Amino acid sequence: MQNMDQKRLQQQLNFILEIDKEKNVFRQTHLSGGGRAENDAEHAWHMAVMMALLAEYADAEFDLARGMLMCLIHDIVEIDAGDTYAYDEKAKTTQNDREERAADRIFGLLPEDQGAKLRALFEEFDAGVTPEARFARAMDNLQPVLLNNANGGGDWRRHHVRRDQIEKRQIGTKRGSVSLYNLIEEIIDKNVSAGNIAPAAEARTPDKETEKGESDDIA
Repeated sequence: MQNMDQKRLQQQLNFILEIDKEKNVFRQTHLSGGGRAENDAEHAWHMAVMMALLAEYADAEFDLARGMLMCLIHDIVEIDAGDTYAYDEKAKTTQNDREERAADRIFGLLPEDQGAKLRALFEEFDAGVTPEARFARAMDNLQPVLLNNANGGGDWRRHHVRRDQIEKRQIGTKRGSVSLYNLIEEIIDKNVSAGNIAPAAEARTPDKETEKGESDDIA
């Protein structure tokens, strides 16, 4: 370990161990085989692999490595901020503040240069302007749709989700890939017909399956 900056290495190791906590942040979306909910780390890994496999459907060329790293770190702040349910409008009013504070602390664990780089990627994803960010956000939206569809729409039914709510969230997908947006529309159509998604502006009557719906990004 000669010629190693011990302080720098320790900061990197501290960050590496800290982000292990992302595995304990659970989402509302369940694994494709049913059973337990997925966690944030699994969601981020899945997004990164999807980005590599589906890059050919992006509407603009982008840096794949940069985009994949963006996918992998985009939810790290939820270690502190918690997962915010996609349709919880009250929770969304505090989401930015919670995540900014979390970003300050968590990225601040790293050496200054690396912390600044990852923080910039996090903010780039959030802004959704660059080609990398637009396609990464498309992956963020598509991934839970694929899982929900594979699970027979159980999570959509559980939270009484309406078509207009899903389509509002998918506007970002269209900015990154019209082709994948069209795929999502087909999935939505199928699940509305099956009764898994309520028609636009028509709330379902709550059933016994759900008493309370909180947390996470159900797309």
